[in-house]
Amino acid sequence: MTIKKRFLAALTLTVALLLPSMAKAQDPKLLMTPLRQDSAVRVGHLPNGLTYYIRHNEYPKGQADFYIAQNVGSILEEENQRGLAHFLEHMCFNGTTHFPGTLLRDWLESIGVKFGANLNAATGLETTIYNISNVPVARESVQDSCLLILHDWANDLTLDPEEIDKERGVIHEEWRRHNQGQQRIVESILPDVYPTTKYGRRLPIGLMSVVDSFPPQALRDYYEKWYRPDLQAIIVVGDIDVDRIEGKIKELFSSIEMPENPAKREYEPVPDHEGTLYGIGSDPEMSRYMAQIMFLSDKMPKMFKNLGVNMAVSFTESAVSAMINQRLSEMASKPDAPFNGASVSTGGYLLSGPVKDAFTGSVVAKDNDILKGLQAVYREMLRAQRGGFSESELNRVKETYLSALDRAYAERETRENNAFVNEYVRNFTEGEAIPSFTDEYELAKKIIPEITLESINETMSKAITKDNRVIIVLAPEKEGVKVPTKEEIEKALAEVDAEQITTFVDNVKNEPLIANEPKPGKIKKEVKNEKWGTTEWTLSNGAKVIVKPTDYKKDEIMFTATAKGGYSELGDEYNPSLGMMSAAVNRYGLGSYNRHELGKYLAGKQATVMFGFGEHSRNFLGGTNPKDLPTFMEVLYMAFTAPTFDQEEFDTMKKTASKNLKDQMELPGYIMGKNTRETLYKSARKQQTTPEQIEAANLDEIRQIVKDMTANAADYTFLFVGNVNPQTLKPYVEKYIASLPGNAKKARRDEGEYKEADAIIPGEGEHFFKTKMQTPQTQVMIMETGDMPYTAKNALLANIAGQILTARLIKNVREEMGAVYSISASGSLSRSGIRPASLGTSFPMKPELKDQVLSYIKQEIKNMETDVKEDELNPIKEYLVKSYTQNKIKNSAWLGGILGEMSNGVDTFHDNVETAQSITVQDVMDYMKALNGQGNYRVITLEPEE
Repeated sequence: MTIKKRFLAALTLTVALLLPSMAKAQDPKLLMTPLRQDSAVRVGHLPNGLTYYIRHNEYPKGQADFYIAQNVGSILEEENQRGLAHFLEHMCFNGTTHFPGTLLRDWLESIGVKFGANLNAATGLETTIYNISNVPVARESVQDSCLLILHDWANDLTLDPEEIDKERGVIHEEWRRHNQGQQRIVESILPDVYPTTKYGRRLPIGLMSVVDSFPPQALRDYYEKWYRPDLQAIIVVGDIDVDRIEGKIKELFSSIEMPENPAKREYEPVPDHEGTLYGIGSDPEMSRYMAQIMFLSDKMPKMFKNLGVNMAVSFTESAVSAMINQRLSEMASKPDAPFNGASVSTGGYLLSGPVKDAFTGSVVAKDNDILKGLQAVYREMLRAQRGGFSESELNRVKETYLSALDRAYAERETRENNAFVNEYVRNFTEGEAIPSFTDEYELAKKIIPEITLESINETMSKAITKDNRVIIVLAPEKEGVKVPTKEEIEKALAEVDAEQITTFVDNVKNEPLIANEPKPGKIKKEVKNEKWGTTEWTLSNGAKVIVKPTDYKKDEIMFTATAKGGYSELGDEYNPSLGMMSAAVNRYGLGSYNRHELGKYLAGKQATVMFGFGEHSRNFLGGTNPKDLPTFMEVLYMAFTAPTFDQEEFDTMKKTASKNLKDQMELPGYIMGKNTRETLYKSARKQQTTPEQIEAANLDEIRQIVKDMTANAADYTFLFVGNVNPQTLKPYVEKYIASLPGNAKKARRDEGEYKEADAIIPGEGEHFFKTKMQTPQTQVMIMETGDMPYTAKNALLANIAGQILTARLIKNVREEMGAVYSISASGSLSRSGIRPASLGTSFPMKPELKDQVLSYIKQEIKNMETDVKEDELNPIKEYLVKSYTQNKIKNSAWLGGILGEMSNGVDTFHDNVETAQSITVQDVMDYMKALNGQGNYRVITLEPEE
């Protein structure tokens, strides 16, 4: 009997048998408490079987999301239909009765809804979900048109044979893009781990033999069979009138007829099995040696999903995973760790998540010894089963869970539309409950604290079984890598079964984080900035603090500390250490606490500080909330004054990173990156990292660099944005920031010299490389750079140029040529540096069309000097105005705006809506003429060897 079956058997008899300690502490009927449906969402059903969910929500103001969820996916395909479910999803964007051709996308983009960002879809094995998100809905006609689109997706696709034939090439390129090492292995072993079900043979991408040749009528037959009201749900959430939307749904969708004698929608079972199923495979382009051991269990029946017990089960499973993962993380940091990485998780079993769960241990091999790694993760799972967990481990998990719950509850009034939509999709497709957040919160606050260690350990004691076990191994196919047989794996795990495994001991520190309290400094000067609504303090040590109070999120305070000048002056002899610096410094301890002890100390607290040092700037990034502000300030103070970095952990990290890189050096992605950097940059520091450089990295050098970077607090401006009261913050600033070592007279205000060698090499050129590929494709990188004065308008023009080019590439390279699956361009203008303006694109493509595509893109970039049309520019302006307006109520946007002006004095935040509205086609053409005229256009390609 599986763990879930035992759990449910106990549940149906009495909750007290399952959670005896809880039963003693409170009324066991609490676990049987039903979660009532949230009264704020209107759920209805039309006579034809269609379901709808409608909710009014004003965050963000003036926008709404429109979804259609289909309980239909690739699992419903027959063998000769493999790929049709996914193909049909693509066709929903290629013509409907009311929106022929590309009118659907063109119209949505005209109102600021961008294809890919706000307009998208996803096909799974069980479901297909379509979304039109962040729609400006001030006009009722826009709401009606979005509902009409959902109606057409549900029942009125044109499925034009000519459009079908054009889309075959796009989907073939999607297959080509993803048909790499790991994907190929997974596809090859799925029949072994799903021997009796279609899950082993129904990946949504399908078979290219089907995609390339199915008759158009076959797609229409599939559409008419499965896209029908009883399998569909319409979801509308946002700043709308619920009554009106309900009326329109009834008006538009009631006329859709159910087919006579509809095919039964059945869910493919994944039966229990005796012993172990194995899926073992290898591939030359597999970069890491990985394995998983899974113990399968049944899903929680829908009848229990709206009860408190479902909450208790979910917490128990997540707690078990979190506690074992903490143990594995500590192991991984040691030099003698038997793996390069390991974790456990609970959730859906591979592709059959809706019908089967799995308790999974995953491992990445060290020194190509997968059996030793698999033994290690299995041993830790057994250690937890046999010896259980400790009260201190469980308490940390509870504190973390409840802290996140409190934060979500505090911000319940500012939940965005997509949070509600996702809940309603899960309700329709999986039967998950949709209670009000208040009801859920109040029940969780009663249930979670009372879950006992005894009940957790009881659950864990039944988690590991001999039957219903699955093991998969994904191996690189190369010299020095031995792929184990089933018999060898069985023997290795039997050895662990026979061990006397000791009980885990949780070492916890309780001493103060700061051994000696700092002597507070003073705020010497206070200035108000009316434009930004900020208060700026100059401190006695020369540091500056800027505070921007907002009420956008009740439980969010965003933070950064920034200073000019980085490590640009350091010589190339520091390159190995600099290459490992980012990874090393964010594995820090503080004072007497090492990294793992610090994590335990901060459990349940929102107090994050991250280092971010670069060539020309120094930054600390982080965040907290009003309740945990004192702890955050302690962490910040110690990050400046007493960060510690463990030599053993650093050496372990280097060894792992070096091995991972060696495993990638013959793969096309690494080779493309290496050739790109060698082509574009002269600087040694800009080249692709090598294993030798990683191994040469020196922790003492990194420690000294960090010390130098933080030596003078007067270099820094500390910025707080969010629900922060300046008067509450002031004493913490004086104690923990004004007390930092600082000297205003020696403060650094410059960024350091920008070196020509660090910039992309000027001039034009085409650079072609070749390598072996299992699936032939050409990788392309195109980059144009130039000088451009930094203004708010020029920065926006750079962005717009990238978006216009993206639209042209999608229309022509993707849809007309069928040369790619996904393609986009980006334009940007940096606030500093040499040739800071750039326009570029990178993508994999069909090799046979390389010359045609490269020629087209080069000509199109040239054409943008003289040919930009209003109907190209206007949709982009609409999207930008929508985005900028929405950002005005986001702490992150205000933080970025303030930092931007601080860096070079140009404000791109306050008037960005007006700036976007003022842009003309002539502005774009002038910008492109200025950029193209500088002659810095480079093309790099990596092609398959013949």
